Amino acid sequence: MNSIQNRIAAFVKLGHFLSQFSADKIEKKETAEFNDLFFDGFKHQLKVAQENNSWFTKENIFFSLESWSKSLTTNNLDNLIKNEDLTSIKPKKVAIVMAGNIPLVGFHDFLSVLISGHSVVVKQSSNDKHILPFLGKYLEYVYPSFKEKITFTEEKLEDFDAVIATGSNNTARYFEYYFKNKPNIIRKSRNSVAVLTGKESEADLEKLADDVFQYFGLGCRSVSKLYVPKGYNFDAFFTGMYIKKEIINNAKYANNYDYNKAVYLMSEFDLLENGFLMIKEDASYSSPIATVFYEYYENEIDLKIKLHLEKEKIQCIVSKGFIENEIAFGETQNPELADYADGINTLDFLSKI
Repeated sequence: MNSIQNRIAAFVKLGHFLSQFSADKIEKKETAEFNDLFFDGFKHQLKVAQENNSWFTKENIFFSLESWSKSLTTNNLDNLIKNEDLTSIKPKKVAIVMAGNIPLVGFHDFLSVLISGHSVVVKQSSNDKHILPFLGKYLEYVYPSFKEKITFTEEKLEDFDAVIATGSNNTARYFEYYFKNKPNIIRKSRNSVAVLTGKESEADLEKLADDVFQYFGLGCRSVSKLYVPKGYNFDAFFTGMYIKKEIINNAKYANNYDYNKAVYLMSEFDLLENGFLMIKEDASYSSPIATVFYEYYENEIDLKIKLHLEKEKIQCIVSKGFIENEIAFGETQNPELADYADGINTLDFLSKI
């Protein structure tokens, strides 16, 4: 077995370890390696992660773990690397500056660096710093060659050859300056949009509720903006969203809902709302928590041109038979491994540094 296959095998074992943890039940499997060392400790880390960041609810953490356990299969990882030349890579030290908006948001970059044979230096967000270091330790046990290749730091990043950094549009400007002399991928803020035609079924709109509310709408793949035809009746949309009404029982979400509603009302903005979600006509893509922006369109071709021209701001387009590369309703948070953030092929970048 060559070293790339060994690295893939290690991540497959990690996927099997993660498969023990789901929102329905936490169940120890005899077939998962190193459970005696890691199972109880990981349960504790998940609890600490929830206590440290109240957006990281049990449901959201386990959704992320389940997604990764399903993705980390031999077949998926073989498909991820099949078009890349990773055999002649000279190992470098790659720094990753991670966001902290959703649980394990930087895991794909972490995976990509290690699979390609490089060493990784991870600077995590303080909002998401408990789960990944534990999984890194697990990988080192499964595949001891990773031991010298995984570093976590809270200090200023120094002594690295390339960098992958994810942040807001403001921090991206800082990153571009600070890392200008190193090969880099700098990711800025992006949001996802849904295009409605008025022909959607109730089931379509209930699935769209997943795209809007998963991770409280904090992910770049979360739908924060709707495009609707002139004269669109929002009753069907709100009926679809109603399936997520329990979200208002989360105190932090409810506080944001109340605050943003008060701000809008004081500013005398026109709002439609249903007790747990507000929609507001607005040209921006990035809406506050508990809010979805919308814009009317009159002409589908004009809208397609607009979405193409503004693609740098958009992560996903959710629609049904509207545009190429669209994402089906309910699927934004289930990306394939090769669905690279911002459409930038991380493995291709890593193979050429």
